[in-house]
Amino acid sequence: MARPPRAVFVTLAAGAVLAGLVSGAQAVPPSSQSDTASQSDTTASAALAVLPPATTEGAAPTAAGVQKALQPVLRDPSLGKHYGAYVYDASRGKAVYSVGNAKPFVPASTMKLLTTVAALETLGPDHWFTTKTVLAANGTLILVGGGDPLLTIKRSSDPLDFPPRATLQDLATSTARALKAEGVLSVTLGYDATLFEGPAANAKWEPKYVTEGIAARTSALWVNEGRVSPGMAKRATSPAQAAATSFATLLQAAGIKVARSVKPTTASSSANNVAEVRSASIGEIVEYVNLHSDNDGAEVLLRHVGIATENGGSYAGGLTGLRATLTKLGVNVSKARLEDGSGLSRTNQVPLDVLAGALRVAAARPELRHLISGLPVAGFTGSLEERFAGPGTAAGTGLVRAKTGTLTSVHSLAGLVRDRTGTLLVFVVATDSAPPDKALAARAALDRAAATLANCGCAA
Repeated sequence: MARPPRAVFVTLAAGAVLAGLVSGAQAVPPSSQSDTASQSDTTASAALAVLPPATTEGAAPTAAGVQKALQPVLRDPSLGKHYGAYVYDASRGKAVYSVGNAKPFVPASTMKLLTTVAALETLGPDHWFTTKTVLAANGTLILVGGGDPLLTIKRSSDPLDFPPRATLQDLATSTARALKAEGVLSVTLGYDATLFEGPAANAKWEPKYVTEGIAARTSALWVNEGRVSPGMAKRATSPAQAAATSFATLLQAAGIKVARSVKPTTASSSANNVAEVRSASIGEIVEYVNLHSDNDGAEVLLRHVGIATENGGSYAGGLTGLRATLTKLGVNVSKARLEDGSGLSRTNQVPLDVLAGALRVAAARPELRHLISGLPVAGFTGSLEERFAGPGTAAGTGLVRAKTGTLTSVHSLAGLVRDRTGTLLVFVVATDSAPPDKALAARAALDRAAATLANCGCAA
């Protein structure tokens, strides 16, 4: 039977995948009837289930069936010598197929799956971060960073921009209003970015990542992820100082005179709150980070995992908290080497079943659903928008949801798809030995592998 038109795929894919997240939900009786309803009607209505009984969908895939489907694709020479695939039947809760997994892989940006699932677990999807101003006892106004990775200077003019972001503009307006109400028309401004500690740049990154703007110096206070200009690669040497300088300009435009010197300080817990803005929720931030493969957002979330697990706000503390959280979730990281939150480090070494583990637990636990709902859709959104356009990939367009990973010679896809019979599969396909001049061919091969699973019954 012909598939629906391509434009319908996104809606179908989202519904199909997310339906798997509630397969174990219990039936809930309808709300109570009005006082005028008859007792018999009420009893009959109460007997109806909102959801039908959970059933296992699709035919059970077999290792032989998956191997038969994937082997021709995985033989593509563009994948190099170290390639692998891992497939897990999420409809039945069991691993089905694994090849090339004896040695861990450099995960590249699929590492973000581990960081974001840990953030959802430790902080909760509804948690937010607060950027605020406080008045110190000596009258200094202090801008306090709360580790909002998406804080920006002003609101976007694009009504479709998601998620809505906290802005320094709103904070300056609220702060000026509060100060004027107290008769304060001039201030000395300081800033506090001490929520995070330790080196601002990861020692395992290539030095050029920071100097070329591939990654920012991670800070608990920044705007536009430390960019000197919105949308540009170059980052500020001190993202917190740059944010405070921008805030001073906004305060002055709002009618508050600000002393020229803006210096770092530490706000006392007894300082009086003046105004605050709240970030998007953790769930929304996780969706953004995975959809756009946002390195900076992932590194900020890693620091928050460290704080939430009482290991501190350094990247080392974050990694300790990350390992502990993944272990708590039932993901075995004993053979994994985790070096950062974004996957920029080539010293990360992660077995494919660990990457699949993040997706596996998210598919089984509704409170972690944002890990799934934020995954790019093949051929339509995020880092997969321009993918799945070549030969042999049409079956996956709009149906595959997956996180991409890309470094020189490293290419990976980790995500979910329902096969032709309706079985929900978690999959990871990867290489970290692709010839550098075969990057496009390697990515196309991984796209074909994912599309093959979408078109596969894999039962024999």
